[in-house]
Amino acid sequence: MTLALLYDIHGNLPALEAVLADSPAERVLLGGDYALFGPWPVETVTALRGLPGATWIRGNVDRWTAAPGQAPDNEVVQGAIEACRQALGARLVNELAALPEQEVLDGARYCHASPVSDVRSFMPDPADDEPELLAGVAERRLVFGHTHLPFRRLSAGGVELVNPGSVGMPFDGDPRAAYALVHDDGTVEHRRVAYDHEASAAAVRERFGESAWTETAARRITTARL
Repeated sequence: MTLALLYDIHGNLPALEAVLADSPAERVLLGGDYALFGPWPVETVTALRGLPGATWIRGNVDRWTAAPGQAPDNEVVQGAIEACRQALGARLVNELAALPEQEVLDGARYCHASPVSDVRSFMPDPADDEPELLAGVAERRLVFGHTHLPFRRLSAGGVELVNPGSVGMPFDGDPRAAYALVHDDGTVEHRRVAYDHEASAAAVRERFGESAWTETAARRITTARL
């Protein structure tokens, strides 16, 4: 059965709905970063919980929301965390933080950023620390997100690296929602779906007011740039 890879949704419910409407997949892998920075944190998590049999893993912002002291000490991140914690409530914050860091499905390993960290990840071009990030990985395919940059390539050691991109906040200059499919034959297909990203950007300010974090989140949604 086809598997949809949904990463880095970031509380952007219309982007998620557009992807779910587009996807033909029977199964879903949810790759972390579910609520923080978006205008609909609770509604997004509620929608995801309605997906039958979905596999969930934890992202770095899911951890940060439960433990703000582990997050960067700046007004953008901390402001977003405070708003998200209030919106989600303690129980849901803690449930997201307790999700597993990694899963292995159909012979592929799934993590948020890399197998050794939820913040250190891979880029479209190889970096010097790539062997360290891949140490101990026995699977021939590794799927991750975090950088919000969709790509697929082979590592020097022959591991297939797959980033499905970000559903709710792409950083490659294309504001369309990004996700990927793993087909029955094992092939990976990257997909993009248009939605009203300008309305989502405006909704961040409308729902949470004018602040450093809402301006940053709105700009990122609008421009699809970090």
